[in-house]
Amino acid sequence: MCFHYVHLLSMRRDISLEEIYEYQAADLSSEPCFCPQTEFNDKEDSLFFNDGVRRIDFILVYEDEDKKEFEKRHTFQRKKASLMKMGMELEATKSVIDEKLTFVKVHMPWDVLCTYAEVLHIKLPIQPNDLSSRPSPWRYLSCITKYFYPNEDLIRKEAEFFTAPFEKDRLDFFHVRDRDAFFTESMRSRMAYYILSRAPYEIRGSIKKFGITKLLDGGVYKAAYPLHDCRFNVKSKEEGCPNERFLLYQEWAHPKSFYKMQPLDLIRKYYGEKIGIYFAWLGFYTIMLALAAVVGLGCFIYGYKTQETSTWSKEVCDPEIGGKIVMCPQCDRECKYWRLNSTCEASKVMMLLLCFLLSPCLFFPAHFLPVVTLFLEFWKRYQAELEYEWDTVAFLEQEEPPRPEYEAKCLYERKNPVTGVKEKVPYTACGRCVRVSIGIGTVLFWILLIVASIVAITVYRLAAFFAFSARLRAQDLKELEPLKEYVTPQMATSVTASLISFVVIMILNILYERVAIWITDFELPRTKTDYENSLTLKMFLFQFVNYYSSCFYIAFAKGKAVGYPGDPVYLLGKYRNEECDPGGCLIELTTQLSIIMGGKAIWNNIQEVLLPWVKNVIFRYCTRVASEKVIPRWEQDYQLQPVSKLGLFYEYLEMVIQFGFVTLFVASFPLAPVLALVNNLFEIRVDAWKITTQFRRVVPEKAQDIGAWQPILQGVAILAVATNAMIIAFTSDMIPRLVYYWSFSVYPYGKSSGHTMEGYINSSLSVFNTDDFSNFSMPIGKVPNMTTCRYRDFRFPPGHDRQYEYTMQYWHVIAAKMAFIIVVEHIVYLTKFILSYVIPDVPYAVKEQIKREKYLTQVILHETNLKLVSKRLKPVIDDALKVTDTSMAMDDLELGF
Repeated sequence: MCFHYVHLLSMRRDISLEEIYEYQAADLSSEPCFCPQTEFNDKEDSLFFNDGVRRIDFILVYEDEDKKEFEKRHTFQRKKASLMKMGMELEATKSVIDEKLTFVKVHMPWDVLCTYAEVLHIKLPIQPNDLSSRPSPWRYLSCITKYFYPNEDLIRKEAEFFTAPFEKDRLDFFHVRDRDAFFTESMRSRMAYYILSRAPYEIRGSIKKFGITKLLDGGVYKAAYPLHDCRFNVKSKEEGCPNERFLLYQEWAHPKSFYKMQPLDLIRKYYGEKIGIYFAWLGFYTIMLALAAVVGLGCFIYGYKTQETSTWSKEVCDPEIGGKIVMCPQCDRECKYWRLNSTCEASKVMMLLLCFLLSPCLFFPAHFLPVVTLFLEFWKRYQAELEYEWDTVAFLEQEEPPRPEYEAKCLYERKNPVTGVKEKVPYTACGRCVRVSIGIGTVLFWILLIVASIVAITVYRLAAFFAFSARLRAQDLKELEPLKEYVTPQMATSVTASLISFVVIMILNILYERVAIWITDFELPRTKTDYENSLTLKMFLFQFVNYYSSCFYIAFAKGKAVGYPGDPVYLLGKYRNEECDPGGCLIELTTQLSIIMGGKAIWNNIQEVLLPWVKNVIFRYCTRVASEKVIPRWEQDYQLQPVSKLGLFYEYLEMVIQFGFVTLFVASFPLAPVLALVNNLFEIRVDAWKITTQFRRVVPEKAQDIGAWQPILQGVAILAVATNAMIIAFTSDMIPRLVYYWSFSVYPYGKSSGHTMEGYINSSLSVFNTDDFSNFSMPIGKVPNMTTCRYRDFRFPPGHDRQYEYTMQYWHVIAAKMAFIIVVEHIVYLTKFILSYVIPDVPYAVKEQIKREKYLTQVILHETNLKLVSKRLKPVIDDALKVTDTSMAMDDLELGF
C-alpha cells in the first residue's frame, strides 16, 4: 500500500498547498512506490478493491511499455510512479479484454479526504435544518402532479442540513454518522482529481511539470475517470451500491419519462453542481418557452384563419387587379417584366405573417419580451434557492484554485494587491497585454472574415437573382407544375442563399472553435472559471456574428437602398442591389430563420447522439471478447466515450444561440418559440440519455451559477427589444398599411368614405415610364403597347413637377415608423426595468436560512475557540490557584490558627 506525504502531513493543522507541492517536488527523486498487482475477482459491478472494503474513487488507465524503447519506457514509468506518491492507496489490475492495458484503482483514505476537504472548502452538514418549510401552493393538486414527478419510492427526498466549511479540528461539530458515507462519491472523485491534476512528475531547473492532464495529452496515461456506480439498464447486485445511475436512467433519461420533472437533487449528487445547474436552467428555460409557444401558436392560428379575408391577397390574386399590374424588372437587361398576380401564392404565405402582426397579437413581441425578463428574474430567484440547497452560496472565485496549466508556467514574482504577499505568475504586465492584444486581434480578424463571407453571399444573391429572373420567368415550368406558383426568383434565390449560408456558418464554426481554444490557452487564464468565461465571450461573439449576420442583412439592409428603375443603386459598382418582394422581406427572413434553426438542430443532434453511439458500437465491436468472460465495472466504463474538456460549454452555447433566434426575431417568426420548445423537450432527454449511457462519468465540479452566460442572456434580451421593434417597423409592411388605413384611404388623400384597405396596392406601387430606362438597365424584351410599369415605393409619377421624388405618404410612413420604434422601446424597457426592480433576486425564505446557517457556524467557531482558550489557560489558572492556596495557608499560620 502506498501511504505518503499527505498521510503524514495531514496531522499538521497549518499545512498549505505550497508545502504540499514542495514536498511532492522533493520526493520525485526518491524510489517509486510500486502499485500492487491483483487479479480481477470476477465481480463485474464491484466498486471496491479486491478486499471489498476500500472504495474506488478514481481510475487511471495506462498501456504496458514492455515493447517500447528502454529510455522512453523508463521516462513513462517515472512519470507514472510520481502520480502514485499522492497519499492515496492504489491497486492495479490487468485488462480482461486487452492484455496491454492496466487499470489502476485509486482509493482516498480518511486522513487524505479530511485534508483536501479543508483545502477545497467543501461544505458538510453540521445539524438538521430546523426551519419549518412553507407549504407548496400545489399541495392540493398533489394527486395529479405526482404523476409528473419521479417516483418517490425510488428517488427519495434528501434530508436538509445546515452546512459549514469542513475543518479537521472541528470534526466533532459535524454530523458524522458513518465515515464511509460522510463524503459523497462526487466529493471523493472531485478531491481525487484535484490531487491528480497537481501531481508533479518532472522538474527541469525552475520549470515544474505536473498534472494528469499533461500526462493524458502525452500518452503516458490512456484515460482517467471516476466510476459509474452500475450499468445504466441493469440494477447492481453489489451490497451497498446506491444504483443512482440506474435510477437516473429510469426516471430521467429514458424516453418514457419525457413528461416527468427532472430529479435535480439526484443529478447534482451524482454528477456535481455544474451539471445540475445546467439541467435546472434548461428545464426552467423550457417552461418559459412553453408559455410563449401557447400564445405564439394561438396568434399564428388566428393569422392562418384570417389570411383568406385579407384585402391585399384578394387584390394581388384578382386577375382584374393584380393580373393587370405589370411590374418593372428587378435586375438589368436580362430580367423581364412580370405580372403582380404571379406572386399570388407567395403573398398568401406572407399575409399569414402580416395577419399575425395586424391581428390582436400585434404586440405579441412587446408582450413576449417582458416574459423573457420575467424568465431571467425568476431564474435568478430559483438559482439562489439552488445555491443555498447545493451549498454554493460561499463558492467565491478567490477560493477557486488555479489551473494546473497556469501553475506550471509561473516563473515571475509579483506582489498580490489583496494579500500583499509575493506570488508566482506566468507573465509580466507587459506580457499579459501582448497576449490579450494578440487574442483581440485574432478575434477581430475572424469576425471580418465572417463579414467577407456575408458580402460574398450577398454577391451570390444578386447574381443568382439575375439568373433566376431570366430563367424562371422565361420558361413555363411544366415539370414543377404543383410548385409553379411558389417557385419565384425571390424564393429560389432566398432558399439557395440560405442553404449556402448555413454551410458556410458550419464550416466557419469548426475552424474558429480551434482558433478560439488556441487563443484562450495562449492567454493563460488563472482559474477554470476565468478560462471558461474568456472562451465563452470569444465563442459567443463569433457565433453571434456568424449566425445572425445574414438575418440582420435581410431584416435591415436588403431592399432599403435600391433607388428606382431609372436610377438603381449598385453594389461594388456592378451588381444592382436586391429588392424585396412587393409585400416586403418578411417572408425571406422567415425562410432564413427556418433553415438555420432547423439545420442547426439536426446537425447538433447528429453530433450529440449519433456520433457517440456509433463510436461506442465500433469500439465494442473491435474489442469484443468471448461472451463467458466477465468485464469489470472500470473496464465497462473505459469502453464509453471520454468527456469533452470543455464539458457543458457547447450545450450552453447551443441553447443561448437558440435563445437569440427566439427573442431577436420573434416578430418575423411567431412559431420560433414553438419549434424551440419541441427541440428543448427532446434536448433535455437527449442530453440526459447521452451523459448517462454513452459517456464516462463526469468529474464533479462546483458551480454557483451559469457563469458568463447570465449577462449574455440579459444583453440578448435588451437587444431583442430594439430588433423586434425595427423588424415590425422596417422589415414588415405593417406600418405602411396602418398609415394607409387610417390616413390615406379617406379624405383628403383618398376617396373612400370610411377606413379601408382597398386600393392599398395601387397606393404602395409607384409608376415608372419605360422610356426612362438607361441604356445599361433597359430590358431586352418589351411588352407591346406598354409605356409604364410599377415598382414598390412612394414616389411621384412621371410627368409630375417632382417626378420620381418622394411623396407625402412616404414621409408619413417614415414618421410613423420612428414613432412606433420609440414608443414600443420605451414601454417595453420601462416594463422590463420595473419588473427587474420589483422582483428580488433572492427569496425571503432563502435569506432567512442563510442567516440561520451563518449564525450556527459562528456559534461553532465561538465554542471551539472558547475550548481552545480554556485548554490553554487551564495550567495558568491551576498555578494561580495553587499560589493563592499557599498564601492563605501562610496567613492562617501567622494569625495563629
